[in-house]
Amino acid sequence: MTPPATALPVEAPQAFLGVSRSLTDKLWRDRLDGRGAAQALAIVQRHQLPELLARVLAGRGVDIDAVPDFLDPTIRKLLPDPFTVTEMEAAAKRIADAAARTEKVAIFGDYDVDGATSAALLAWHLRHCGLDPLIHIPDRIFEGYGPNTEAVRALAAKGATLLVTVDCGTTSMEPLAEAKRLGMSVVVIDHHQCGLDLPEVDALVNPNRPDDLSGLDHLAAVGLVLVTLVAVNRELRQRGFWSNEMPEPDLLGMLHHVALGTVADVAPLIGLNRAFVAKGLIAMRRRDHVGHTALMDVARLNGPPEAWHLGFMLGPRVNAGGRIGRADLGVRLLLEGDSVEAARIAAELDRLNNERRVIEQAAEAQAEAEALASIGLEDKLAVIVTASEGWHPGVVGLVASRLKEKFARPAFAIALEPGGIGTGSGRSIAGVDLGKAVRQAVADGILLKGGGHAMAAGVTLRKEKLAEFRAYMEQALARDVAEARHVNELYIDGAVSARAVTPELATTLNRAGPFGSGNPEPVLALPAHQLVFADEVGQAHLRLRFKSGDGAIVNGIAFRSVGQKLGNALLANRGQQLHVAGSLSVDRYQGAERVQFRVVDVALPDQGPSVIR
Repeated sequence: MTPPATALPVEAPQAFLGVSRSLTDKLWRDRLDGRGAAQALAIVQRHQLPELLARVLAGRGVDIDAVPDFLDPTIRKLLPDPFTVTEMEAAAKRIADAAARTEKVAIFGDYDVDGATSAALLAWHLRHCGLDPLIHIPDRIFEGYGPNTEAVRALAAKGATLLVTVDCGTTSMEPLAEAKRLGMSVVVIDHHQCGLDLPEVDALVNPNRPDDLSGLDHLAAVGLVLVTLVAVNRELRQRGFWSNEMPEPDLLGMLHHVALGTVADVAPLIGLNRAFVAKGLIAMRRRDHVGHTALMDVARLNGPPEAWHLGFMLGPRVNAGGRIGRADLGVRLLLEGDSVEAARIAAELDRLNNERRVIEQAAEAQAEAEALASIGLEDKLAVIVTASEGWHPGVVGLVASRLKEKFARPAFAIALEPGGIGTGSGRSIAGVDLGKAVRQAVADGILLKGGGHAMAAGVTLRKEKLAEFRAYMEQALARDVAEARHVNELYIDGAVSARAVTPELATTLNRAGPFGSGNPEPVLALPAHQLVFADEVGQAHLRLRFKSGDGAIVNGIAFRSVGQKLGNALLANRGQQLHVAGSLSVDRYQGAERVQFRVVDVALPDQGPSVIR
């Protein structure tokens, strides 16, 4: 009989396969300690699941009784009463009033994927109610983030009596005060961090406000919009609004939007978010939405979409309009009903995304050189702050993300404009709250504007404040960064051989998905496999082949590794035996399926004690 997991002592996991220092300086850890291993065994015995899947579930803290619901997350079970969100009732009633009175509603969204999907979802619902809403997505360069007074006045001049902001608005005091002065009602649906000072509006729905106890602070804005519309539907149902001529809209039929916005905004895939994305992926696989289908086609997506496709293939194309093109292109695509026009818009977004890549690569090379010079041989900085004139403001977030990945610390990239104002983005590492530090910098007068999440933030500052901002961030975050970077660990879920790497194994592990932020993709190890082929392909990727001791071969890919520690290690060890760590993905081409091993790290096997002859 297996002892209960809670009865076992907790011990630190040992180095997996004995790898205390990989070729990229990582310590490999078994994701399961003794208690976790007992939990995995109990899951196998109770639910008759494969051992490796049980290890993945145990490694993510899934309780033995919660396994069925984790493997099949449902919105019905995970969605709380919307009115548990502060001011949700007031928001639902005001939007329902607008529908009942056929008011002119204005939607003000953000220019990223979460903002585009939020605006599209709300607009679709209002159209279903017989309204013709105005939609305004601000220009990233000329208007910046969030509501601005000029745009608010323009919407009021067009007759809007209700302004609904989505994925923005929580910190927009003056623009929303202007909306009230102009006679508009204002409802804010946002998820960004905020302090005690909130705008005076009819309703501010934000699970991250200090007085909200709903526990929905992990939702992206598009998920919060869906919860809001559940409340609106209920309110209109109670009023007898729905009829045969005006049937209640099927919100679950629009989960494509919620999945795309949630994944692209890197919201943690826990709780309700997992259900949104899991069911949204099923909806996308039906290919019954014109805009999403056009987007998948232009991205040349083979086979059914998975969560990582949304983050790395579809999301960037929707984002491209807001970064370097027309900010409203993403919303227009998601609301388009004509397949020919949708294909045209998707092609334009694809072209802009290719253009964005070129712009980003130039800025990234410059920022990387600046970061290397700042860090020096002593590896001395806790936070990277790079800035330059000539950088496109639409790519600074991507540049910051690359810097964060390469140097394993929070990073900012700031585009300096001719007028002496810089606008930029920051990206953080786990355990370091960037949004909090940025908001404090605004309060202390270092920044003109700023805000965001723990993992990402936006900033606006005067050029002459740049050095002061660097010093401020260094002082504010040095301790947290030091603790977060103390041990560079890679957690391994289990070991397999090349012969076991099959589409069936990938399907089995995917039952624990969707994977992403908050629910990490399983990392497997190939022990002592020979690297028999390594060659550069595409944009700085390495195509690989590994052979096990029994002669079985597995294909691999190491994305963006050329010139990095991982790529250098692979190329220097052609023909050698290596411990290999990575994740599984299924490559579908011309109807055939094959598994690819996405390599994230490699290590030299311990040769054991030498023998003296």
